[in-house]
Amino acid sequence: MGRRDPGRHSGTPERVTEHPDLAALQRRLAEFAAARNWQPYHTPKNLVAALSVEASELVEIFQWLTPEESARVMDDPGTAHRVTDEVADVLAYLLQFCEVLGIDPLAALAAKIDRNEHRFPVPGAGDGPQQADA
Repeated sequence: MGRRDPGRHSGTPERVTEHPDLAALQRRLAEFAAARNWQPYHTPKNLVAALSVEASELVEIFQWLTPEESARVMDDPGTAHRVTDEVADVLAYLLQFCEVLGIDPLAALAAKIDRNEHRFPVPGAGDGPQQADA
């Protein structure tokens, strides 16, 4: 699956030259919630429910598109903006969920990739070179 250049069309936000790290984003989200006294509502149950709602809003954008239309969704500035906003909402709730439960999302992803590499080996990769019988 190819990756799109995030700055190739006008539908996405301007490029940020420096990306904040995950911990910095989690701190900003925690500070945002604390300033509004939202921590009592940021339970694992509520955060995972909000995450599900936001993921569903992302699905809704693609719901009736053909595969070809879905591949070009970022070409329309209005739709691209909606997709980008929903991705941000999904990530925000996922990061808050991880923070509340003490999960390092990058370590969790790395461990999952490791497990999947063992569960789903590349076909033929473990066979080694074939030798003809002499």
